[in-house]
Amino acid sequence: MEQEEFNLEAFMQEAKEKLKQKQPLSGKDGVFQPLIKHMLEELLNSEADEYLNDEQRSKGNRYNGKSRKKVKSSSGEFELETPRDRQSTFEPQVVTKRQVVLTEDLEQRILNMYSLGISTRDICKNIEELYGFTLSASSLSAITDKVIPLIREWQQRPLERLYSFVWLDAIHYKVRDDGRVVSRAIYNIIGIDSTGHKDLLGMYISETESSRFWLQVLSDLKNRGVQDILIASIDNLNGFKEAISTMFPKTDVQLCVIHQIRNTIKYIIWKDMKEFMAGLRTVYQASTKEEAEFNLDLLEEKWGKKYSTVFKSWRNNWDNLSSFFKYPSEIRRIMYTTNTIEGFHRQVRKVTKTKGAFTSDMALLKLYFLATQRIVEQWKGKIQHWGIIASHLNIIFGERANIDINSI
Repeated sequence: MEQEEFNLEAFMQEAKEKLKQKQPLSGKDGVFQPLIKHMLEELLNSEADEYLNDEQRSKGNRYNGKSRKKVKSSSGEFELETPRDRQSTFEPQVVTKRQVVLTEDLEQRILNMYSLGISTRDICKNIEELYGFTLSASSLSAITDKVIPLIREWQQRPLERLYSFVWLDAIHYKVRDDGRVVSRAIYNIIGIDSTGHKDLLGMYISETESSRFWLQVLSDLKNRGVQDILIASIDNLNGFKEAISTMFPKTDVQLCVIHQIRNTIKYIIWKDMKEFMAGLRTVYQASTKEEAEFNLDLLEEKWGKKYSTVFKSWRNNWDNLSSFFKYPSEIRRIMYTTNTIEGFHRQVRKVTKTKGAFTSDMALLKLYFLATQRIVEQWKGKIQHWGIIASHLNIIFGERANIDINSI
């Protein structure tokens, strides 16, 4: 059966405008509304194709155009086209003949089950149990593929001029490629804008994590409108700081202290752990940089010969590990660690943990995008103590920050 072509250009233009206005992906007037209509009509056409088989055709039954009706859903009201047959014996199951209100469960099965990390096989099984029709894995894949242009649009959307804080880190997955299981890194950037709101600025997939690719990521942020970043928190990947300095030379870079501590623990034997860590806490929990350096000297005097590798690492990275000491406590708590983005990764892992290896890069990207959008939709309010933090940033960074305190 010949289907009406989905107007992708019109859909993408509408999606672009809604994304600019920060409208949600789902729900009333959401970006997905026209996509729901197209998916449902595609399923209805698939049902009709299966029904009007050779046996039906031998009885003289054929397609007989389409009927139209308005249906209501949590995504709003829209007109739905349903295939008809000459003998009027075709009974669609996806949306029945007299059904004008779509249940939330149906939309969840079509659009959201995939984003929850449920396997393709289980999605098809649940749809069959709930609605009594069979949806093949290939049909489901074709439906989820409709999200791909939206991913591209989201990745290219314009960003704010200034971000007060950004956290940058990568998360790693396994993907099948030409019969082999290979590693993939997804690069993520979370930022706090000049109004104190948190947002996922971008996600990028690559074969490995490297400072060279981070440079491309940062270049993309700049191309999308980011002119300045005040403070960036990162792990200690070689060349990472230099990549940031290349694109945003004024940005203050803070190496994650928690990463440094975890790396330290690897070298400390069990019987020394309690005493050594008690001494190390006097370093990173000090009130001032001078106090921290004094305590680090004392710690090295006692343990330096036994753990020279540990102290070499702290000394080599000290300039960027100690950046947070020059800021007030409210800012220190935000920047001294990458826990913000690590917490985000933990939330995504809850969805993706059931996947041993993804079938392709695109399968990984589709699920990852849908999962992250569910998380980001929960980031409604400003970060805690934003008024105080904004005031400090204005004093420290002057015109670079220029945050409107009156609007807080």
